[in-house]
Amino acid sequence: MIPARVVEIETPKKVRLNGLWFGPQKPGRVIVWVHGLGSSAFSRQDIVTLLAKGNTAVLTFNNRGSGVISRFSKGKKRYEGGAAHEEFAECVDDIDGAVAFAHSQGVKKVFLAGHSTGCQKSVFWAAKRKGKGVSGIILLAPIADYAGLSAEERVLLPKATKAAQSLMAAGTAHTLLPADTWPQHIDAQRFLSLYTPDSVEQSIFSYFDETKTPRTLRSVPVPILVLLAGDDEFADRPAEDIALWFDEHARAPLSLSIISSVDHGFKGGEKEVVDAIKKWMKDL
Repeated sequence: MIPARVVEIETPKKVRLNGLWFGPQKPGRVIVWVHGLGSSAFSRQDIVTLLAKGNTAVLTFNNRGSGVISRFSKGKKRYEGGAAHEEFAECVDDIDGAVAFAHSQGVKKVFLAGHSTGCQKSVFWAAKRKGKGVSGIILLAPIADYAGLSAEERVLLPKATKAAQSLMAAGTAHTLLPADTWPQHIDAQRFLSLYTPDSVEQSIFSYFDETKTPRTLRSVPVPILVLLAGDDEFADRPAEDIALWFDEHARAPLSLSIISSVDHGFKGGEKEVVDAIKKWMKDL
């Protein structure tokens, strides 16, 4: 296992996030890793440690969606976040802090890599910031959460959506949905962001609706590498179809690869993932 340095990131809005720096202290390039929903700085170590070699370092960090219910510090105040309570748009501030921290280490090239829901956050940030500060973004298993709902969850969806909308109308956006309405801990605003097809978050990868134009994805100006899992358990259609959708709608230079016979976490295909990322970065 590669040893890591514990770091603390302060975002422009003064939120403190814990992180880990893998690899050389003075690398030529660093990959800022944005974990998925409810994950953490320790997630996908099987890929991270393979990437953090030679002239490449990897910065992982707990964004405000880490864990189910987590606490974060903003100045002297503490507030609740985690997958149950995070506000999607706050990912811009999180990534701002992480990218700035990477540059503060004297790194020449910074890349942004998102896994799962971290892909939506990476694309949203790159669109908002016009890609400033990164040489490209890497999307690992970019699957729409709405499209990835199970058959059982789709049965519950109408009732849960109505409950979430009622809480929003009552001004209680951060109240958790009742346990008999939705099986996971999640508040009203987070539920609607994840599971409403027209939300800002779900409109980023809108391959499930051919009538939609993914304006956020189209506005990303920096090169994009998309890696899809051939047997992704959260995909509602073949990886080849999702790849065609990206090829049609991305406007930035795009590279695509399908890692066959692996699930959403790329288990068993780690080396192929890392080789694809390293080859792509080398050409930029």
